[in-house]
Amino acid sequence: MNTLQQILDYKLVAVVRGAYPDDVMPIAEALYDGGIRIMEITMDTPRVETVIGELNSAFNGEMVVGAGTVLDPESAKTAIMAGAKFIFSPTVNSETIKMTKRYGVVSIPGAMTPTEILTAYEHGADLIKVFPAGVMGPGYLKDVHGPMPYVPLMPTGGVNVSNVREYFEKGAVAAGLGSALVKTASPLANDDLQAITEKAKQFIDAIEGV
Repeated sequence: MNTLQQILDYKLVAVVRGAYPDDVMPIAEALYDGGIRIMEITMDTPRVETVIGELNSAFNGEMVVGAGTVLDPESAKTAIMAGAKFIFSPTVNSETIKMTKRYGVVSIPGAMTPTEILTAYEHGADLIKVFPAGVMGPGYLKDVHGPMPYVPLMPTGGVNVSNVREYFEKGAVAAGLGSALVKTASPLANDDLQAITEKAKQFIDAIEGV
């Protein structure tokens, strides 16, 4: 199964931002125990290339690992060489999309307006990260799909347990989950990791059957 299909099948992508490198593996294990199979590590993570490589080795394909906050093609290439299977960007950068697709990796740029969304799609993006989704709410996806029903939308930013199902009901094909799922305060105690697992299960339950 390719990466894009895995994202579409599992639907939920955990966004791990600002974590200490030594905390990422325990966080990944907690997410996995809760049912999450796709996770993004932001490029501002210290030793991010090493972290991505270690996750790939530890999970051996059982957790799909990508890179986030990728702002330029150089950063995209760095992440891809480290083993990132998808590239998340907060903005639309055509050269970043081009670099990502050159290496056969899934491209997910961030966009908000209809113009940005269509521009990203026309430049070859596989999914469009509607970011920050919480500003407009779930209904915005339905509005965008009115004139552009063929564009796959992935809300990120402001998605929580209470509204995640509505985002899918309004047309989302996947969703990015940040601080509503993963708290990265360090040092992480066992209670913090257990909380991540339980929250992951709540998200999985919330979208059952969508």
